[in-house]
Amino acid sequence: MSQSEKPMFKKILIANRGEIALRVIRACRDLGIKAVAVYSDADRNSLPVVLADEAYNIGPAPSKDSYLKVENILEAIKKSGADAVHPGYGFLSENTDFAEQLTKAGVTFIGPTPDNIRAMGDKLSAIKLMREAGVPTVPGSGGPVDTIEHAREVCEKIGYPVIIKATAGGGGKGMRVVFKPEELESGYRAARSEGLNYFKNDTVYIERYVQNPKHIEIQIFGDTHGNVVHLFERECSVQRRHQKVIEESPSPSVPPEVRQKMGEVAVRAGKAIKYIGAGTFEFIFDNVTKEFFFMEMNTRLQVEHPITEIVTGTDLVQEQIFVALGRPLSFKQEDIVQRGWAIEARICAEDPETFIPSPGLIRRCRHPQGPFIRVDSYAYPGYEVPIYYDPMISKLIAFGPTRDSAIRRLDRALTEFTLTGIKTNISFHKSVLQHPKFLDGTYTTQFCEKDLKLIEPKLFKAVDDHVFLITAAIAAYNDKKAKAVSEYNVASRWKDLARKEGLR
Repeated sequence: MSQSEKPMFKKILIANRGEIALRVIRACRDLGIKAVAVYSDADRNSLPVVLADEAYNIGPAPSKDSYLKVENILEAIKKSGADAVHPGYGFLSENTDFAEQLTKAGVTFIGPTPDNIRAMGDKLSAIKLMREAGVPTVPGSGGPVDTIEHAREVCEKIGYPVIIKATAGGGGKGMRVVFKPEELESGYRAARSEGLNYFKNDTVYIERYVQNPKHIEIQIFGDTHGNVVHLFERECSVQRRHQKVIEESPSPSVPPEVRQKMGEVAVRAGKAIKYIGAGTFEFIFDNVTKEFFFMEMNTRLQVEHPITEIVTGTDLVQEQIFVALGRPLSFKQEDIVQRGWAIEARICAEDPETFIPSPGLIRRCRHPQGPFIRVDSYAYPGYEVPIYYDPMISKLIAFGPTRDSAIRRLDRALTEFTLTGIKTNISFHKSVLQHPKFLDGTYTTQFCEKDLKLIEPKLFKAVDDHVFLITAAIAAYNDKKAKAVSEYNVASRWKDLARKEGLR
């Protein structure tokens, strides 16, 4: 073991919730490391809390009072004796203050350096760094646009349509597309207002809006020894309200020579900022000209990392842990090969037509199984999906030797996926998989708004209302019968509660 390497961590605290917390717990178990969960009042009975070795309450349901409350997480670290923290994605995963406070406390942050996060966290400074590194960027203001008069000058220079972006924005917040001059003032004010409300920063910049683009991202990995590699691309163009819903790897649109160039550019950019850990360069890809432009970098693990793991045969979470220990990457660029095709569908507790969240009690839950299917999920029967957080509850991933086989397997798995008691977007995913533009790979980021129409699932279509009434009566009868049987075993509910508490 070299001087830069540390002995294996004894305990890792996961400063997150849901399926990503469960994913990190499993990586810890595979390495023989104890996993520590934290939870809000709303997540007391969540699956990560049940399966972790230890769990600590960090506050009330709202994330600002729990998962974003740095002092509460630091207290949980102190109580548990954890020597490292994995932030997952979202929440504090790209918070420089949190990473620096952990370092001061002698706890390892399993992620990039604070300097990495700081450099790429502000979109304008990131664009400047990328230009200096020779990475193609979208024509735009090149800096902040502080007045509406300045905005008009920029737009006249680069031409309409344009997109106004908050420098600290993300997840579709603080963005406005403007197609003509009379829309500029309202779009400018709206972008600044959202930037202030969501990120406490109303600084915006303007770029040329590439119409009907594709969203392509490159996964990179760096270590403390100066090595940086890429793990090829993911296409994330199926989006609703600027948020990804379906991702696939490889992309059906990127030619081999462009794929190679994008990977080389991402590695060069990673080396330029001395990047450490897992990160993703996101590009706008013009499917007509085959040009690509830097959009932003996410200095963390991505939601869609499983498809990269499947096609490259790597465990990205374990690799994050190894890099945080100071070890060199366990693979070189020539070792990384794409094999087959993987597609991921994000299963969300939401109305498939309006995308309005649908929290509530899960009555039935049956995850799909079978060859080449992976499910990352924290859903189970009886779990109450809270209203306070992102509605994603599961990720369904299918692998196949070809894109067609992966699509068919994902469609089969979606048919097997049963979640009742709440609304989900499963029918949305099945509609996407049957659409000609998705099947031929020509879909763009405008696909959901312009092309997609939901297909009514025939499986749940009843002849008349009597079917529902009869079904409800049978369910009520069975429920009453079950309660009558449980009366013979008075201690059963106490046992159930004790089991839950014992597991936690």
